Parts: sequence; structure tokens; C-alpha cells
Amino acid sequence: MAEPSRSPVEARAMRKVQRRFVPLLVICFIVGFMDRVNVGFAALTMSKQLGFTATAFGLGAGLFFVTYFLCEIPSNLALERFGAKRWIARIMITWGVLSALTAFVWNDWSFYGIRVLLGAAEAGFFPGIVLFFTYWMPNRYRARVTAMFMAAMPLASVIGSPISGYLIGQEAFGLHGWQLMYIVEGVPSVILAFVVLKVLRDSPADAEWLAPDERAWLQGTLRQEQKDRPHIVLARMADLFRNRRLLLLAAAYFGMVGMNFCLSFFLPQIVKEFRLSFVQTGFVSALPFLAATIGMTLWGYHSDRSGERRFHVLIPFALAIATLAGSTLTSVPAVKLLLLCVAAVGVFCSLSIFFAALPNLLSPAMAAVGLAMVNSLGNLSGFTAPYLIGAIKDATGSFNGGLQVLAAYGVVALVILAALLKSEGGTPRGRPEGVPARQEA
Repeated sequence: MAEPSRSPVEARAMRKVQRRFVPLLVICFIVGFMDRVNVGFAALTMSKQLGFTATAFGLGAGLFFVTYFLCEIPSNLALERFGAKRWIARIMITWGVLSALTAFVWNDWSFYGIRVLLGAAEAGFFPGIVLFFTYWMPNRYRARVTAMFMAAMPLASVIGSPISGYLIGQEAFGLHGWQLMYIVEGVPSVILAFVVLKVLRDSPADAEWLAPDERAWLQGTLRQEQKDRPHIVLARMADLFRNRRLLLLAAAYFGMVGMNFCLSFFLPQIVKEFRLSFVQTGFVSALPFLAATIGMTLWGYHSDRSGERRFHVLIPFALAIATLAGSTLTSVPAVKLLLLCVAAVGVFCSLSIFFAALPNLLSPAMAAVGLAMVNSLGNLSGFTAPYLIGAIKDATGSFNGGLQVLAAYGVVALVILAALLKSEGGTPRGRPEGVPARQEA
């Protein structure tokens, strides 16, 4: 299906919006995701120097997601209350400071504590940006924009892996390499927070850089899209946890993001088993994420041009499950790396289209809390997956068992997604189950 023709006003407006917001938010997510997952590189030396077992490391890495889960919905509600630019800047300052302070942990309990605080600090950034896009991007632009934004996750590893691999092999100012890494990679978030305050706007009504006809077209288009979707008013927060659709979406996302964080947290340790140096490990670990960055961007454009969402989620996710499981059946480094590259492409392609389709499965009134709930519940796999993989590694001496468990749950998530994404556009018919609602004029 060809992409619908655009009027000159639409073309000008969307070009300005995308150029102003997308590159900045991608950069912000890159440095934020580096702060989240550089713990995987730190483990190469930090675990030995501080006496961590694989289980202790997995627990510490995963505790981030406990407070991330608890604070995600309140954070998105605060974003709506205080405005996107102020709240996103606040998130970035606190996570940058806490990430840098991770350099000074001295035992397992201090490591657990800083990861708990970091999860609370970063909560709300990702779903907040997805929500921010619904304020600015008509539906037909969201898959490509979401894909470009989410490309920051693998791109963070493409950029951060060689940097982290280099830094952990250094010693300076009386600090170990892993300490230098945390400090160097934490500072950019604080600096970028002030750029966010300068550049972001909370709504098109505040866009002084749009011409009047461009602003009118954008506001009218977004307003019409909201009117075309069922407007649901939640009676109380507890109703979210009785909404079967939201819970199933979160269960499916749990499987998707678990595979993502498996790669992000443990790929450096898997690659190090190829008997490479720290610097070589950094560059080789970047390859799956480089492939994913390219793949998910092209896949997002293809989904928007075709107008199809369901199979753009299901096909790459099925490929990711098969290749992640397959990587555990070979000990040949080149073959294992190739399979992990394909798994990374599949995971990130499916994730980007999932979040492009998700707002259409929610009403405008429940978008903020619904996005946050799906993201926060699903991200609990960021706690369970590292702990599970670490415990299995300690018990068996191999990462393979943990990867196989994640692939098995991925099959469950795939079945759930196939059932939920019944229509290609992902637009719900009628009211989601389990949510008391009233129709608003």
C-alpha cells in the first residue's frame, strides 16, 4: 500500500516537528539507555573486584526495575500535571547523578541500593516520550518516529559498547575502569536535561516555530484522531489492574523486553567467553545492536507505508525467539554471534511496532496511565530475567539455560500478541474489558 499523499502544510509541519524533537530525544534516550545497561560491562571487572556472584550481579541489575515499576504510572501522571519538558528534564538530571554515583558502591548491598534509586529516577522517561509523541504526531507518523526513537536502545549499545570496553580497562585518579565508566557515561544526561528545557514544548499550542496554518492543521488532525477513538474515563486507578486487555498487553511485553534486557545485560559476558580482550569485546558486542538499529528503522518505515501493524510485530518477534534459542545450540563463536545478531534485529523491530500500535489500543483518557502500566509491568522482566540468568549461570556454568527459558516464555508472549492484535491497525472495537467507563461528548 502506498503512503497517502500529503498536503504542503502537512509536509512542512511534520518536517519541522520531527527535526526539532526526534534527534534530541534519540540522543537523550541513547545516554539514558547507556546509563541503564552499562552495568553489563561493569560486571566484567566489578564483580570480581567486589566479590559478586552471577546471582548477586543479576539481582542488582534487576532491582532497577522494581522501583521503575512502582514509579512509572505516578511519573506519567506527573508529566501530564507539570508538563513534558520540565518532567523529562527532572528525570534526566536525577538518573545522570545516580548513575555516576554507582562508581562508589563498595559491596553488594550498596550496589542493590543505588540500582533501586536509579530505577525510581528513570521511571517514566520512555512511556513519557511515547505519550509526548501522541501530543505531536498523527497516527500515520508514529511507527517511523517510534522506531527512530527506540533505535536509541540498540544504538546506545553500538556507541556505548566500544566506549565501555575501553574504559573498563583503564585506571585513573585512583579509580578502577568500571568506576570511570559510570562517571563518564553519567554526566551527559545532566547536561542534556538543560537542552530539553530549552527545546521541548508541551503541546502544539506552544509551538511558536510553527506557522499559523501548520499549527492549525496539526491541532485539528490530532483533535480529530482523539474524537475517532472511544473516550474512556477511568473510575479509579484500581480498575487498571482489572482491565484484561492491559494485563495481557503487559504479559506480552514482559516476554519481549525480557529478551531485550537479556541481550543488553549479558551479551558482553557471552562475547567475553570468545576469549577476546576488553576492547575487542566492546566492538563485537556492538554488532548485534548495529544490525538492530538499521533493521528497526527500515521496518518502522515499512509498517507506516503499508499501514499494517500486526504482522510487523509478530514476524520479527517469532524470528527473535527462534534465533535466541538456536544460539544456545552452538559453541562456534561466529555462528552464535550471527544468531544473536538476528535475535537482536527481531526483538527491536517487534518492540518499535508494538509501541506504535499500542496507543490505538487505548483511549485518549487512559493513554497516560495505560502506556505507563504496560511498560512498567512488562519491564518487571528486567528484574526477573537477569536474576534468573545469573542463578542458572551459577548453577550450570553456562548462560544457555537462562536463554532457553526466555525463548520459551517468548512463545507464550507471541501467542498473546497474535490474539490481541487482531486487526492490522490495532485499533480497538468498543470498550476494553473490565474498565468502568462513560462516553464523553
